[in-house]
Amino acid sequence: MILLNPGPVNLSDRVRKALLNPDLCHREVEFSQLQTRIRQQLLQVYNLPQEHWTAVLLTGSGTAAIEAMITSLVPRDGKLLVIENGVYGERISKIAQIHGIESIKLHHSWGDEINLQELVKLLTQNPDISHLAVVHHETTTGRLNNLSHLATICREHQIQLLVDGVSSFGAEELNFDAWGITACAGTANKCLHGIPGTAFVILRRNALPGKDTIPRTLYLDLGSYCQQQDLGGTPFTQSVQSFYALAEALQEFAEGGGWQTRHKYYSQLANFVRDGLLAMGIKPLLPLGSSSVVLHAYYLPEGVSYEQFHDYLKAQGYVIYAGQGNLARSIFRVSTMGAITHADMERFLGAVKLIGKLG
Repeated sequence: MILLNPGPVNLSDRVRKALLNPDLCHREVEFSQLQTRIRQQLLQVYNLPQEHWTAVLLTGSGTAAIEAMITSLVPRDGKLLVIENGVYGERISKIAQIHGIESIKLHHSWGDEINLQELVKLLTQNPDISHLAVVHHETTTGRLNNLSHLATICREHQIQLLVDGVSSFGAEELNFDAWGITACAGTANKCLHGIPGTAFVILRRNALPGKDTIPRTLYLDLGSYCQQQDLGGTPFTQSVQSFYALAEALQEFAEGGGWQTRHKYYSQLANFVRDGLLAMGIKPLLPLGSSSVVLHAYYLPEGVSYEQFHDYLKAQGYVIYAGQGNLARSIFRVSTMGAITHADMERFLGAVKLIGKLG
């Protein structure tokens, strides 16, 4: 089955075989070495120096990493501004609300480009804002939000930038230093081609709360994780087999040319699919250049429901992804992450061409 959903992804043979490594206790030196290697590999994805940056590993989904980032790095006397232009920006607002973090939101319709004028206006009206949270790649629609524009504004207002990079880390540009990124949440099972179960936060070491700070959560406290992982330990049981897979996926990633190569390959596949669907009269939701290389959204063929379209393509060996909320009945989404070949996507387009059989 070829997975065209935005994670989990199809695995390479070598990553799948890594799951067969020996059973391992998370308190043994072998696990400590594995954990340390992964933390170093993650920093190497964007060439971040260990003296200033750290990678904190968690067992959980990408949402766990985002919740850990927000709850650990926004202090109790801080104030968070959340940019919303899709489901996942709105999820960050929910996280802040649940944990009693003072926050405001800059809301947009799903898929809209960030209104920078409104952002500056909101920041001017709220000089006590200390942090800004944004989704880099909003998979609700495929929109890739422009972080370089936000970076300039955050720098001018002395605001720390927190990035949801769950579906962009490893395939899109993330210029941590130039963009003044304080922290970025990610996960193993998207652009890095690992398996579900391990998430992480890349952050500046000087952004961690002080040792005397009372954490908002027990399980998601980045300070506790970082302190123990620096010593080779872990505060809680980690998903050992997913660590094996992530270490192998990161090695494969580096040998293949890193994020630039993955970006180029995703782009080739995404454009191939886009051109092929356009030729069939299936239109994209966003204009060219607005989407990430990871995922594009398309309007459903006229007269065909998502359920029909999904079930037909699944029978042909392909899993697509539904729209969400108000878009659920009008769009479908295609991601080109994972161990997918050009031939796979040629066959996918061939299957879509036969969509008339659904009638």
